[in-house]
Amino acid sequence: AESPAASARFVRCLYAVGFLDLFGVSMVVPLMNLHIKSLGASHTVAGIIGSLYGVMQLFSSTFVGCWSDIVGRRYSLLACILLSALGYFLLGNSTTVFLFAVSRVPVGIFKHTLSISKALLSDLVSERDRPLVMGRFNAASSVGFILGPVVGGYLAEFEGGFYQTSFICASIFLLNGGLVWMLPWSEENTSSRGHYQDKGTNSLPAKSNHDLHLKSATSRAVTNSSFFQSPWIQVATVLKKIKGIACSNLWDVFLVRFLMSVAILLYYSNFTLALEERFGVKPLFAGYLMSYSSALGVLAGCLLGPITRLYHHNTYRLLLHSSTFTCVLILLYASALSIWMVILSSTFLAFSTTIGRTCIIDLELTVGGNEASGTLLGVGQSVTSVGRIIAPLLSGIAQEFSPCGPPSLAVGLALVAIVIMNANKQKYCSRGSVKLKDQ
Repeated sequence: AESPAASARFVRCLYAVGFLDLFGVSMVVPLMNLHIKSLGASHTVAGIIGSLYGVMQLFSSTFVGCWSDIVGRRYSLLACILLSALGYFLLGNSTTVFLFAVSRVPVGIFKHTLSISKALLSDLVSERDRPLVMGRFNAASSVGFILGPVVGGYLAEFEGGFYQTSFICASIFLLNGGLVWMLPWSEENTSSRGHYQDKGTNSLPAKSNHDLHLKSATSRAVTNSSFFQSPWIQVATVLKKIKGIACSNLWDVFLVRFLMSVAILLYYSNFTLALEERFGVKPLFAGYLMSYSSALGVLAGCLLGPITRLYHHNTYRLLLHSSTFTCVLILLYASALSIWMVILSSTFLAFSTTIGRTCIIDLELTVGGNEASGTLLGVGQSVTSVGRIIAPLLSGIAQEFSPCGPPSLAVGLALVAIVIMNANKQKYCSRGSVKLKDQ
């Protein structure tokens, strides 16, 4: 079997993949609206193209995640990276609105590299270490998201800057593809979850490690042969897996994810406008405040290890407390009488939302099982995509009543999510106790 050091190197390489992915994307995305308008598109056409991208992401995430369970993480991750690179290369050649729309198709369908990377991490590490590793992966990705817009904005100042930025983004994805290809892939390294150990955690019992290895190795053997099956067989297998998830008892977990996602999106939906109307601050200050929150989110991802140990690796309890804290902080923001209360709520909200995002993924994998981790993460992404479609509509309606309307509605949705978690406490706790007992 691979040494723990080799598995740790593999995990660190995936952190680099996550960083480069969001660094490249965040260079281009802030400039896209300006570019499509420079091509002569109206606001309506630009909005339609943006919505079509969201719709493609909504329907493709579940299928691509399930496909990664069938053909293996290596092939699916490489395919998604290379096809995303093709999309950004086409974007760099988009001199008309039609070409711009065409360039968004491969990215809309296959830009699920982060989800597959997370599924691969869940394959690599033990359940005990999963929240810590996922938190660090999110932190590395967030650093890329912070740095990318700065570099993209600088390049956009030059003549033809958008096209150069798009080609650089495509090159970054090709670099990611090379990094993934050169990873030390082996049956033991990608399938046994007991190899990666973080400092300060206990090793799994030998029997548990052995059982996990045998079970995962068998699954890997089936996966490798599945890559060479006909596309029709692969599609049938994908649909069968999705049907199994749809008929499972995971509806409450996905509903909690949906409600909390919409609540957080509502909080940010009119953040800049609300600060200007309520406190008279400039948009520049709101931008600094959001960057400050993003930086704190990176710190929160790095602190997940000590926090999960403090909670004795009880993901459900940590999720419940972070969701409750998020609800209270959004309420504080909605009722804030001064800008200092907004800064205070934004500071702690960066921690609670980062912890909540990581915990809901861990709870999905704990309750649903790791056998179809790609499918579970894909469905979770689809649920979040639905939230991204619905949240702007709800925000627009709520803003008709008050600038505090969207965050007030967010508080209500977060309360519903907390009630659902409390109502299903027994199911989550029983899963958590099994998880601790196994380790």
